[in-house]
This record gives sequence, C-alpha cells and structure tokens, in this order.
Amino acid sequence: MTAAHSLHSIVTSKSEIKDHNKHIVKPPVFTTKSIANYFLSRPTTLFPSREELSQYEWSDVYNPFKSLREVSLRQWNFFFIGFWAWTWDALDYFTISLNVSNIAADLNVTVKDVSWGLTLVLMFRSVGAVLFGLVGDTKGRKWPYIINLLLLSVIQIGTGFITTYKEFLAVRSLFGIAMGGLYGICAAEALSDAPRNARGIMSGIFQEGYAFGYLLAVVFQRAIVDTTGKWQNIMFFSAGVSVIFIVWRFFTPETDSFIKQQERISQEAESDRKTKMKELKSQARKAFKQYWLISIYCVLMMAGFNFSSHGSQDLYPTMLTKQFNFSADRSTVANVCANLGALVGGIFFGHMSTFIGRRFGIICACVLTGVMIYPWGFKPNAGTVFVFQMGVQGAWGIAPIHLSELSPPQFRTLVVGTSYQLGNLVSSASSTIEATIGERFPIAGAGKGVYNYGKTMAIFMAAVTLYLMLIVFLGPENRGADLGIERDDYYDEEGLDDLDDDLERKKTSDNDDYSLENTKANAKHEEVVNVEQKV
Repeated sequence: MTAAHSLHSIVTSKSEIKDHNKHIVKPPVFTTKSIANYFLSRPTTLFPSREELSQYEWSDVYNPFKSLREVSLRQWNFFFIGFWAWTWDALDYFTISLNVSNIAADLNVTVKDVSWGLTLVLMFRSVGAVLFGLVGDTKGRKWPYIINLLLLSVIQIGTGFITTYKEFLAVRSLFGIAMGGLYGICAAEALSDAPRNARGIMSGIFQEGYAFGYLLAVVFQRAIVDTTGKWQNIMFFSAGVSVIFIVWRFFTPETDSFIKQQERISQEAESDRKTKMKELKSQARKAFKQYWLISIYCVLMMAGFNFSSHGSQDLYPTMLTKQFNFSADRSTVANVCANLGALVGGIFFGHMSTFIGRRFGIICACVLTGVMIYPWGFKPNAGTVFVFQMGVQGAWGIAPIHLSELSPPQFRTLVVGTSYQLGNLVSSASSTIEATIGERFPIAGAGKGVYNYGKTMAIFMAAVTLYLMLIVFLGPENRGADLGIERDDYYDEEGLDDLDDDLERKKTSDNDDYSLENTKANAKHEEVVNVEQKV
C-alpha cells in the first residue's frame, strides 16, 4: 500500500498520513551532519511540541480512566492474560530473594553464595528470550506462553526438593531460561491491540505486575513461610496457581495484530512466489537493517533499568532485617509499602508519558529516585521506601510501551524480550556485587555477618540512576507509532491535497444534506403552526 487514495477508508485527513510516515524507522546514516543533527535534536525533542499537546484536553491528563474507556473487552482479556502471567513470574522470582537467609541456613552456605542463584537466573533469561521470542513472532504466542508457565511450575516444585547447593544452582539456571521467554510474550499479548491513547497507562499497569508480584510474594511469605517455618512451601504454592493462567490462555485465540501480521506475511509470500519461511527471513533482514542500532540502544537502556530494580530490591529485605534489625512484621510492612509505591509510580508515570513523552517521563521518575536515595538507604521506613519505589518503578512503567514502539512490529516479542533479558544479563551480578562490596563495610559492634548494605546500595543506586538518565536523554523515541505490521509502510504523500479536498467535499455534502433536512423540517413545522392558528 503506497498510494494515498487507498487510505480513504482509514484516515480522516492528510495529517494522519504525515503522522504515520514520521514514525517510520529508517536505516541509520553515519555522516557527520546526520550525527550532529541527531545529538542537537535530543534536547529539543525531549518534550512534545505544542501542536502535539493541542490534541489533548486537560481532562485527558487528570482523568486516566477516560482513555481506558476506549479499551474493548477483548483487548482487556489479552491485557490481563499478559498481566497475570508477568505478575506470577515476578512472584516466582522473588520467592528466592525473600528467602536468601533461610536458604543459606538450610544449605549451610553464605548469603553471598545464595545470591549467585539470583545471578544465574538473570544470566540465563536471555537464552529463553531468544528461543521463545523467535517462536512467538513466527508461530504464535499462545503455546510459548503455555510452555513457559508449565516449565516454571515444574521448576518451582523442583526447587522445593533441593538438598544441596549444586542442586540449587542447577534448578535456578533452568528457571532463568523458562522465565526469560515470558516477558516479551506477555508484553505483546497485553499491549499489541491497545488503543493509542490508552497505551501509556496500560504499559504502567502491565509493568507493575512486577511490583504486584513482589507484593504478593511478601504477603504469602508472611502467611506461608513465617507461619510454617519452611521456605519450600511457598515454592509449591506458587507452582499450583500457574495452572489457572495456562487453562485461560488455552481457550483464547491469538491477538488481532498477530493474526493480521500472519495474513500479511502469507500474502506477500504468495505475491513474490516465496515460501512463508523465506518471506520471514526477508522480513528479518529488512528489520535488522532498519533497527539494529535502536536494538543496541534498547539493551543499554534495559541494563540501566534492571540495575535499578535489582539493585534496589534483591538485597533490601536482607538489609532491613540484618542491618536495621527490622522484625518480620516491620519488614513486611516496609516491603508492602515499597510495592504500593511502585504500583502508584508505574501507573502515574506510564499515564503521563502519553502527554509529556516517554523519555521525559523516565527522566522525571529518575529525578524522584535520586532525591530519595539518602533516606531510602540510611533511614528506611514505610514512607521513604514508598516514595523511592515510586521513582524506580515509575520509570519502569514506561519501559514496555517505549520498547514496543521502538521495536520492529513483526519481531516485537523477540526484540522486546531479548532487550529486556540482555539488560538483565548485564545487570545479573547486581545482588552479588552489592553483597561483596557490603562485606567491606562491617558495622562495628553489630556482630559477625552484619554489614552496611544501606551505604553500598545508596552509592550503587546513585550511579545507576545517573546512567539511566543519560542514556535515555541521548536515545530515540517513537511515541505514538503503530504497533501493527503496517508500521513501516510508506504512504505516498503526493495527492494529499486531493485527499483533503475529497474529505472536505464529503464534509460539505454532509452539511448540505443536514441543512436541507433542517429546512424541510422547519417548513413542515411552520405549516403545522399555520394550520393550528387557522383552527
């Protein structure tokens, strides 16, 4: 589709065609002029123009539910399929980080040793992202989703039966592969069919499935582990719940965007007399040529995001109990407040990114994080952790839709999932780094094995926050781009004036018809009045 006249049925003005064309991703050009122009445009494109802002009303900004009314029941169904699997994926992960001390005592190893289990999960997730991402983009997202959850359930059960440290490391490595394939699939399920105006807030809600999973893990940790005294029980519990989502997905078809993508690829394969596989390879070469530099940026950005989340969360429960002597109840309250703050921040900044831009929204959230680092690390309480995680997860709330808009539509699952998990790979040693550095700062008189984790984590988070702000400031943005396979179709702008003339004539014709109907109605009304007066 290249001619403007073929768009009559889907556009209302030439401005929509121009808006579509400006979101097309072109292969990078490395001339001195193009590089200079790009970096000069970073500050000027950080905030949306007045023209873009004029499209919205104030009610769109302060009423986030207004845009959610555009979401159909079918779209909500796919959103919650993605949201709940991602939520439970996070819960499965945090069942280990909340039991680092318990597992260390059970296996007769140190906290640092157990933290390597968290590191291995993060390292192997990129393997799962590539494997399941390729299958999801080419064959469909239904079965990769189901297989992922089945594997996670089996591995969680296996974790509950380990008796040695080697077994622990082995099952966590397998868990990383299974976990790695789920994020890209869940993000595609949740956001692919979302209306444009609702994408920001839906991205925020979806991403905070991570925080909600952490919140649920904290609650079930208190209800199951702290009452039974066995950390294995929460593993068995989490494995059972996944069956609900597996059955739900089994009876749900593919998303509309994926169905259209498959139809489009089949049609192009037939027209070029190719097999479907050859057409996919052709699409892959084209996407790589256009998106390779953006993909590198996505990995660098996600490294910063993952350093921020794992650096602020994985060892935080250990810090509260070991360094600040929080009781089980007080630690639970602090962690619950942290995740409530994350939920609020993710939804708020995700929604605001629709109006202030993805990059600017992330930077604003990072500023909030930076302001709260000192009280979060040195004077932790329910209030400081709430606001701090508003900033950390507020930035994260924008990540899913920002990644989706930057990724090639026909390989979105692969690129979103792999970028996220390669970022995880880069940041995989976060907890181990913090645990190792923390051992250099023992707290005098506090006993053996008590270290100043607060100081270590505060320095770590300051560096990570500055890095994330810089990389996002320098990076690209494609806010409002189509998420369907038609994203990079160029629509010929020649004859757009004719298109507008046609639309104007149609509008004038409609107005004339309306005026004629009104004239006839008024005449009939006057006739009735005259008759009544005569009577």
